[in-house]
Amino acid sequence: MATELSGRTALITGGNSGIGRATADALAALGATVVLAGRDAARGEQAARRIEEAGGTAYFLSADLHDEASARALAVRATGVTGQIDILVNSAGIFPFGPTEKTTEDAFDDVFAVNVKAPYFLVAELAPAMAARGHGAIINVTTMVAEFGASGMGLYGASKAALVLLTKSWAAEFGPSGVRVNAVSPGPTRTEGTAAMGEALDQLAAAGPAGRPGSAEEIGAAIAFLAGDAASFIHGAILPADGGRIAV
Repeated sequence: MATELSGRTALITGGNSGIGRATADALAALGATVVLAGRDAARGEQAARRIEEAGGTAYFLSADLHDEASARALAVRATGVTGQIDILVNSAGIFPFGPTEKTTEDAFDDVFAVNVKAPYFLVAELAPAMAARGHGAIINVTTMVAEFGASGMGLYGASKAALVLLTKSWAAEFGPSGVRVNAVSPGPTRTEGTAAMGEALDQLAAAGPAGRPGSAEEIGAAIAFLAGDAASFIHGAILPADGGRIAV
């Protein structure tokens, strides 16, 4: 039976775990063919297999996104697998926390390479084809700490603040050709990547009205909404999925 995203294809970076994997599950459940990209092949293959077992169509591509060449190569490989990419979800990211004086130049460059450079050149490779077809959706995953100062989170927040601005710029650039570009801004979310935070994650989440961390599935649902036709009049928006932290 046809569903909302039947006939469309989606590339989800970081699709082998956490928010990316939950997003892949959500898009596949809506009928999209999904391509999951990530560094951990074992987890990626398992995530794709789980979607297939649930009746969806999924592929996994191993990718270490860190520069223009790796981003463009992934876009070309994903297009080769599916024929075209209609939905791009830039979910892959790294989020080191710590004091500014202890940040190395290598760490700084790594964060901006993965969190900014890779999404930039994925969009550069895929958005023009979307625009030529007259439709497409790009969803960037940012963070609530791109919106306010937080001790120890300056490097991560700054990289995602760049992605916030790019979201709006790309909406202005590609929106007139039918490509919607938006972002989801998660708050504290319980994933494999944040497990090491322990009680600190709950303490951070306690500041918001929801009073708890979000789940990867809740963030994935917000991303899936922006990918679908129900969001057809939404361009350049940053959707907070942060348990209300933006309100306090």
